[in-house]
Amino acid sequence: MRKVILGCGITLDGYIARPDGSTDFLVMPKGAAKVAEDFYASIDTIIFGRKTYDAMQRMMAQGEHEGPVGPWKTYVFSRALPSGERDGMTFVKESPAAFMRQIRRKPGKHICHMGGGELARSFLQADLVDELWMHIVPILLGDGIQIFPAGFPQRDFKLRECKTYGNDLSLVYARAREKNTGRKTKKAR
Repeated sequence: MRKVILGCGITLDGYIARPDGSTDFLVMPKGAAKVAEDFYASIDTIIFGRKTYDAMQRMMAQGEHEGPVGPWKTYVFSRALPSGERDGMTFVKESPAAFMRQIRRKPGKHICHMGGGELARSFLQADLVDELWMHIVPILLGDGIQIFPAGFPQRDFKLRECKTYGNDLSLVYARAREKNTGRKTKKAR
């Protein structure tokens, strides 16, 4: 089955952006380009939230970002923008759970959730995240936009990979879900 991978650059104190949405502190460390290249080769779909889309549009207008350029299908979840295809992206109003049921049934590579703490919360509430790919930069912002705002149940993950790139850290976690073996376990007395 196609995995949903939540990918993010994050500070030591858990922020993906400054309070104004800027991400100037997220710079690709030396040696990490191959990892990014391999990651992008493993996906064919990218999902953004509307606020991440807005920030990306601002950065594109200022020449700081080229947008979601690549061979992947790009979706933007938004309650405010009209649904439909435009500018090479598909805008979606459905709930993440309903939409992901449709997407996962289609053949393809993995799906990257790349944007927005509020959308991440919705994905975690519906238990849609199969892996976390976190690039941690050694900065404490003290304030900003959190990747994991409160409001979802506990989700357990297991460390699958840990790499360093200079002072930066790259972590890959897999969702730890209980496997139903069909056997009943005895209750402890």
